[in-house]
Amino acid sequence: MDYITIKNNQRIAFAEIPVLDYDTFYKTLTDNLLNQSDAHCVNYYGVQADKGVQLICCIAHDKAQNISVLSTIVSKSDTLQSITATYPAFHLFEREIHENFGIGFSGHPWLKPVRYPHKAADRSATIADYPFYKIDSEELHEVGVGPIHAGIIEPGHFRFICNGEQILHLEIQLGYQHRGIETLFLQKNNLLQRATLAENIAGDTVIGHSTAFANAWESLCGFTPDRQLQIERAFALENERIAIHTGDLSGICTDIAYQLGNSVFGRLRTPVINYFQRWAGNRFAKGLIRPGKTNFGLTADLTKQWLEMIAAYRPDFVEMANQTFDLPSVLSRIERTGIVEPETAQRIGMVGMAARASNVARDIRASHPWGYYTSIQYQPVTEPVGDVYCRARIRHDEILRSIDMMTEMIDSMDYKPQTATPLTKAAADSFVVSLVEGWRGEICHCAITDANGELKHYKIKDPSFHNWLGLALAVRNNEISDFPICNKSFDLSYSGHDL
Repeated sequence: MDYITIKNNQRIAFAEIPVLDYDTFYKTLTDNLLNQSDAHCVNYYGVQADKGVQLICCIAHDKAQNISVLSTIVSKSDTLQSITATYPAFHLFEREIHENFGIGFSGHPWLKPVRYPHKAADRSATIADYPFYKIDSEELHEVGVGPIHAGIIEPGHFRFICNGEQILHLEIQLGYQHRGIETLFLQKNNLLQRATLAENIAGDTVIGHSTAFANAWESLCGFTPDRQLQIERAFALENERIAIHTGDLSGICTDIAYQLGNSVFGRLRTPVINYFQRWAGNRFAKGLIRPGKTNFGLTADLTKQWLEMIAAYRPDFVEMANQTFDLPSVLSRIERTGIVEPETAQRIGMVGMAARASNVARDIRASHPWGYYTSIQYQPVTEPVGDVYCRARIRHDEILRSIDMMTEMIDSMDYKPQTATPLTKAAADSFVVSLVEGWRGEICHCAITDANGELKHYKIKDPSFHNWLGLALAVRNNEISDFPICNKSFDLSYSGHDL
């Protein structure tokens, strides 16, 4: 068999992953797996091997609810046929492999650096010499924004090529942060340290990434969470979704100078995010999710407090949202602005709410459910056009869907005290893929253990990795003044990209 088929969070022996020659690997992907309409790449990366570099590719099949995994071993001096030439969604994956190992890809449009890691294959490449795309013309001009921004956002540089006010091209340069977080997962052999690392991958996605790590580690340890633990994690994940989506609606209103929407949505975000303070002692829920347990179990009193909080939130949210989406001055700024056509979103591999706003129904809760989500038939919310309006509307619809879902969770809770299960030893020579639908989209953690059950490799992918190109394409032919609302409508992560 050219590949092995597994489920989300299913542990297998690492040796079970087929190792093919590159030509067979390439043809299996391009002629078979990627030709299926419901397939997309959730991760593609290299691992140092005795005889070179082992490239591991994970292709998710949404209808079948499984993941195909295959690999090939190549030399660092090889030049391989690029998959990107046929499937553009692979462009960043291949660029990262080239940056880390020096492997070439013939037919790739431009093997630029991605992150400038300290152990890059080419140490002479520096971020100061990043090769931006250029157009030579006396009629055009370039506009640079960042990497240091006026607000408190993280570093990233945006280089626009404009004809007057019209954006012809945007290139987004990241890689300013060098935390080495994947390496730290291997260096820190204490489970608490690793759980703390996971919740700091992206500061606005504490629950999403810490859940992915907990799921991966529990799978390696052969632990299955009980029903109450599954509900608590899903409850936290959906509350995080409500809080960030609400804050993003406030931000979109800010960028179109709609002060009432900015103020009301901003006010409504506060009690939702503050609920985590009541539950876990931290507004972003740091310290809550841990492998084998939640540090602070949900009680009847806590769920009562949530119901009281959301009873006050919901009518104000619905009233403000109805007014926002009916106001002509708002609609004139967000309708037909920053469009990513559905076909484009599919081709470049977009994920999460940004993909669903472009009518790509990609949602791990439905396609590769885990924990609580295996007990429900979740139906993704989609919008048809892929503009700022649709990305705002997706947030509105998902907030209401999450509120209903969490209310149903409360009705099914038993509030039994947790039984602490120590999880310290993982299975030896194993592999697992953990997928979680965070508020931004598809999170993927891949873990490999050695003969002693220690982590040998840990690979993290934030949904932003897929979607930065979508933002760059969204602003084409828009005026440069539209960039802030396009940027906020995606709300991508710098830290989640610069691992």
